[in-house]
Amino acid sequence: MELNVLLPLLSSTLSFVFALFLLDQWLERRHSYQLIWTIGMAWYGISAGTEFWGAAYGWSEPLYRTWYLIGAVYVAAWLGLGTMFLLGRTRFGYGAAISFVLAGLFTFLSWRRYEYADAAGTEALYPLVAVVAAVAIAVATYRSKGQWAPLAGVLIVGGSLLAVPVVLLAPLEAPGYVLDASGIPVGDAMPGYARLLTPLFNVTGGFALAFGALYSTYVFMPKQRVLRYDLRRDRGVLRFLFNLLFAPVAITVNLIASIPGTVVAQVQGRLHSRVPATILLAIGGFVPSVTSGLSRFGVTETFFLGELLGVVFLFAGFLVSIEVFREIRIPFTRRVLRVRHEAA
Repeated sequence: MELNVLLPLLSSTLSFVFALFLLDQWLERRHSYQLIWTIGMAWYGISAGTEFWGAAYGWSEPLYRTWYLIGAVYVAAWLGLGTMFLLGRTRFGYGAAISFVLAGLFTFLSWRRYEYADAAGTEALYPLVAVVAAVAIAVATYRSKGQWAPLAGVLIVGGSLLAVPVVLLAPLEAPGYVLDASGIPVGDAMPGYARLLTPLFNVTGGFALAFGALYSTYVFMPKQRVLRYDLRRDRGVLRFLFNLLFAPVAITVNLIASIPGTVVAQVQGRLHSRVPATILLAIGGFVPSVTSGLSRFGVTETFFLGELLGVVFLFAGFLVSIEVFREIRIPFTRRVLRVRHEAA
């Protein structure tokens, strides 16, 4: 079996198995982020499944449209949304807002680089929507830490629904799909207004996943506070804004300074499970983002391998996190394989 067939088959199978584990956990514990990640991993499985089917039995226009909508638009956005809901009662809303701003920026830069003649004004509309969404999330975070995640959910879900007619009704030249020289699908068949959906959704979700992992690592690791900041609202607007801008610098410095103590805590078994879990999640989101990004520049040899490594690291990260899996069991059965308790 060729690697272009085997690797997406493995990615799809593992993604669906993973989705079943997450669904089983959600049915028991009813945490929103578990359901969202279940959907995200189902999207991952469908996307990789279309790649397997196309490589094994040939591509068609409906298969290509499905691949683009699910794989190029949905996967990263929904996984990132799961992270937003996991951290929905924290000040990570500001990090989510930054993710939306970066998505708008990269969408505009993508248009500048490729100069899509058929963008139909979306080169301005999509970044504007991203910035408005970022402002709304930042304001919601400022007012109440628990309100911003549902707002982000409305934006991602609403955007996902609007993307359906954009992708499914987009005119495609025969044969209705484009493959590179190695047989890997690329988005070149889509018109510019559909192409620009990719950075809008992927950057939002990818950065939310990565920023969320770093934020969780920082919150739950043993910290050395070299630099301090204060985001309490009762200290005045100007002081709050200064601390908000200073916070990323302080968090970065403190995180680096805390690494030695974190390693010691891990060796001694005292480290919170979310720290190694979120590091694995960050790697799982980063690897396929890199290989997918390289494919836009013609480097497609690592695309399927990056996709498989991504789901492996994501699965490992979720399994390590006691918040997602307090007990690991065969899905939809009472057969428990392992029960875990958080380190004191």
